[in-house]
Amino acid sequence: MVNGARLEVRGVSHAFALEKRVLPVLEDIGFVAEPGDFIALLGPSGCGKSTLLRLVAGLEPPTKGQLLVNGQEITGTDPSRTIMFQDPTLFPWRTVRGNAQLGPEARGTLQANARRIEEALSLVGLAGFADAYPHQLSGGMAQRASLARALVNEPKVLMLDEPLGKLDSLTRLAMQREIVALWERERFTALLVTHDVEEALLLADRVLVLSDRPARIRADIRVDRPRPRRRDDPGLVALREEILALLGLAEAA
Repeated sequence: MVNGARLEVRGVSHAFALEKRVLPVLEDIGFVAEPGDFIALLGPSGCGKSTLLRLVAGLEPPTKGQLLVNGQEITGTDPSRTIMFQDPTLFPWRTVRGNAQLGPEARGTLQANARRIEEALSLVGLAGFADAYPHQLSGGMAQRASLARALVNEPKVLMLDEPLGKLDSLTRLAMQREIVALWERERFTALLVTHDVEEALLLADRVLVLSDRPARIRADIRVDRPRPRRRDDPGLVALREEILALLGLAEAA
């Protein structure tokens, strides 16, 4: 069953007002994510990928254009649209369970969501660490705790802002598999920001390749390969070479 929402990004441009000038970040971005889609955003560092996630989350309005979820314009934040950041951002004075229950607690629905909280901790493999504190966790476990906190909200759109960027390679591989498994089970609509072409191809079903700032969509590439995926899949290798060429990194292929 697909639980995700339909996301429409219509002609979105955005700019930041600096002291004496305006810095354009996004220019005429447009795409549609159907319910349950997994889309990766790839592009040069600083091109505006994370800014786009902030707009989808409703943390700020776009300078121009519209963003809609299930036909309704995004005008602010909502627990159905959740971001998982590169850093775990856990409250150090709260246990893993205490961090996971922040959303329901803030909405006054803690009792009604008690089962969902325990289920989310189990889904990310932290049922045995519910009473642990952040300083007692490894980097990978801390990111699992952040993921559990996001899942408690039963998001319709889950945004992943380079959530694995600071993990060691083995933990990163394990977390990639876990994120895919959770997406296959929960079927939320997913937006992943990453600088790792291989990661984008392993996780997502579409890859949006963005240009330098102000970012425009240079290509919308469908990853039509069966799961589970292998890094040596000739189809993925060919897509990797195509994307690296689009990014001006053909020699890295």
